[in-house]
Amino acid sequence: MHPQQSAVPGKVNKVSAGTASDVKTLVAAALMTFAAGMLVLIGYLMVGVFGGILAIIGAVLAIGWWSGIHGKVFPRDLPGKSLAGLTAVAGVLFLLAYAMS
Repeated sequence: MHPQQSAVPGKVNKVSAGTASDVKTLVAAALMTFAAGMLVLIGYLMVGVFGGILAIIGAVLAIGWWSGIHGKVFPRDLPGKSLAGLTAVAGVLFLLAYAMS
């Protein structure tokens, strides 16, 4: 069965763009969650509770910025360049949190 086809004949699957797209979306969701958590941890380590609260606000704004660029938080066809950038940011935040602890 073609990824754009549904089990019902005559209906097109408008949710998924294929397995690779679904995997990229899953990885992006995991990386966004991880990066937001790292941001909150870094804020907490630097300033305390107030830093953690500021980092939560920053994480929400960052997700809003991501949504503005792609039209949705999790677009149907996520560019590989965006996923690579998100991976790099998550890696840098992890290294920074590791260095601070």
